[in-house]
Amino acid sequence: MNTAQSALVEAVRVALGDKAVVTDRHDIAPWESDWRGRYHGHAPAILAPDTAEGVATILALAYAQGVPLVPQGGNTSMVGGATPPADGSALILSLRRMNRIRAISAADNLAVAEAGVILADLHAAVGEQGRRFPLTLGARGSATIGGLTSTNAGGTQVLRFGTMRGLVAGIEAVLPDGSVHAGLAALKKDNRGYDLNQLLIGAEGTLGIITAVTLRLVPAATDRAVAWVAVADPADALALLRRLEAATQAIEGFEIIPGDSLQLVLDHIPGTRAPLAGTHRWHVLIEATASDAQEEAPAALLERLLAPAIAEGQVADAVIAASEAQAEAFWRIRDSLSEAERASGPAAQHDISVPVADMPRFMIEAAAACEARFPGVRASAFGHLGDGNVHFHVRAPAGADPALWYAGDGPAITRFVNDLVVAAGGSISAEHGIGQMKLHELERLSAPARLAALRAIKGALDPRWIMNPGKLVALAPIPRAP
Repeated sequence: MNTAQSALVEAVRVALGDKAVVTDRHDIAPWESDWRGRYHGHAPAILAPDTAEGVATILALAYAQGVPLVPQGGNTSMVGGATPPADGSALILSLRRMNRIRAISAADNLAVAEAGVILADLHAAVGEQGRRFPLTLGARGSATIGGLTSTNAGGTQVLRFGTMRGLVAGIEAVLPDGSVHAGLAALKKDNRGYDLNQLLIGAEGTLGIITAVTLRLVPAATDRAVAWVAVADPADALALLRRLEAATQAIEGFEIIPGDSLQLVLDHIPGTRAPLAGTHRWHVLIEATASDAQEEAPAALLERLLAPAIAEGQVADAVIAASEAQAEAFWRIRDSLSEAERASGPAAQHDISVPVADMPRFMIEAAAACEARFPGVRASAFGHLGDGNVHFHVRAPAGADPALWYAGDGPAITRFVNDLVVAAGGSISAEHGIGQMKLHELERLSAPARLAALRAIKGALDPRWIMNPGKLVALAPIPRAP
């Protein structure tokens, strides 16, 4: 711990008490690596305030001392966005003690949750009030509201309700100098210039620390139905989605899954079983909900809409979950895709988006291009077809050494995939953020105007560059590869 860090730690201890400071190496170590084990850093201490005022105190002191801070919630970043630098130059600022749900208003369909509230806990709390926060993802048992907001998380319900950017009605945050942005009021109209709330969403903690969020709720679902459908290819899957959307607004989940990814789950995740008989190249997981007893039952709705699709050959086979347990079993397959893939060996993972209409062709052609360019790999994509965001993964050849492959072909594959994405008019980060994993690729592929604007905004709000160093925005331009 250097002199400035020591001074900051002691000042925080005096101001906020011993619980706000963690210096025991045993307690710090689990938070120095990302959850996938790809990034490892070192932090001499963790600062853990339990109020927004405490966060403001820490940031004011850190700003004066010039001590960098890495904000952290559930540490579920997919891109190393919450991992401290390896040189020990930054301290971790944990928001996990800020875990209060300050208010739930069923009448206004709003909730105010602090940054450290775990998503699953928020789901449970608003459910008791007959409401629902319509964003969910596989890491809901550990992901926190502050992190979800700071990364503009998506999940499996974006099709109907949008990303965090559309679900956030207000933000309380502490800026790098310790000043407080009090923006929790859920104003439908506010035309006072630049929207600081929206600027903080997706900023990955590089512009300040989100301490609380006002979130939009919807009525709790009174019924749901989950269907597992087999189709010939992604084009048929998208055509099916358009067919469903033309007939109803009840569809809020539509996930495409290739047959080889399903097989990985069956091979590596105990207790899973194939929803359909036979072998199919592509599958779709569909969820429909109702929030009013007067609405058509979702199971009947899906049965009515899928029957003609089957008769016309657009759908090869389908089954509607007969119970809540079976519905959860279907979703478990979807939520286990990444876990099963990790168990099968190393993979270069890409969270990408292209225009929705172009996605079916991209999924097929990009996979074929990767397999031709890098012999022995297997490329496939799964995820949120309806919003143009899939997880495009390239798995290493069988028996490949993970360390050697990640250092060798891994970066070349990522550049190749990202070039295909940009050529298709897409984004190399659809919902996971940039973090440190994609920092160089963002610099390589972004227009100079975008990079200059990002760097100017960062420099204006955080002139000492102490907030989440090495993530999203580079301190200086990274030289472009020839």
